[in-house]
Amino acid sequence: MTVQGSDMNQVDDRVTLGIALMLGFCAVAPLLDVAAKLAAPTIPVSQITTTRFLLQGVIMLPICLWMRHPITIERSLLGLLALRGFFLILATYCFMAAIAVMPIADALAIVFIEPFILLVMGKWLFNEQVGRRRISASIIGFAGVLLVIQPSFSIFGLVALFPLGTALAFAFYMLVTRRLSRQMEPVPMQLHTATLATAMCLPILLWGHLSDHPTLSPLLAPVMPEGIAWLWLLGVGVFASLSHLLITYALRFAPSATLAPLHYLEMVSAVSFGYLVFGDLPNLLTLTGVVIIIGSGLYIFHRERLK
Repeated sequence: MTVQGSDMNQVDDRVTLGIALMLGFCAVAPLLDVAAKLAAPTIPVSQITTTRFLLQGVIMLPICLWMRHPITIERSLLGLLALRGFFLILATYCFMAAIAVMPIADALAIVFIEPFILLVMGKWLFNEQVGRRRISASIIGFAGVLLVIQPSFSIFGLVALFPLGTALAFAFYMLVTRRLSRQMEPVPMQLHTATLATAMCLPILLWGHLSDHPTLSPLLAPVMPEGIAWLWLLGVGVFASLSHLLITYALRFAPSATLAPLHYLEMVSAVSFGYLVFGDLPNLLTLTGVVIIIGSGLYIFHRERLK
């Protein structure tokens, strides 16, 4: 009994550590968005996105070497890693383009439709058993998203739909990550994803630099940062690396079913930072949509745990 009690205490300690790391992620992740939004007035979104992956790779390389992980890529995993990088580029670009003009909390609320997308994808792509209750919760959650989009769309136009692109791309990113996690350690996965994503972003920057297209060139062509913009770009890379490490190791210490509901605490941080830095507060319609989205998501997680 003593041995069993000791084992149970070790399990409880790991879960507690996982929860603490997840709370750290919820606190740090919005700082990435704040840094990106502060950089956006003077730095093109494409350059912010590229810098995010470049600095993440620079930061993750010494960590990977210090932890004695192999830094070579197996050829059999190269395709999945490139696909993971592509979906992460798409998700990052859409979100950063959105928060350049939208409040961070509004954009993040729309992105939280991602669990519903994963649920539908599991049913229609992988024939997973999904009951009517979870499907109904997904429909209600999407209605909440429409409440958030409606005022944003009237103010910001099509940019308000960009977070939907983030949610869809991130859902595919999560599917690829689940597949890779069976074959790779988290730190090398982050390093190689950042490296491949940077390699995919650089040609876009080069094309933007060489192109004289009147619309695309200003959006894609890199510029020389000035003054405090260097700090915002550094913050994008540092907070991206830190937040990914926190959530990756949180999932190693605690079950995803335990951690998933805590993810919604990121909304609290996003609203707080949005108000403190930019003076943004969600209006009543947006708050109603946020409550519906979070409530539907928590219900789905509850049904998953029962299953």
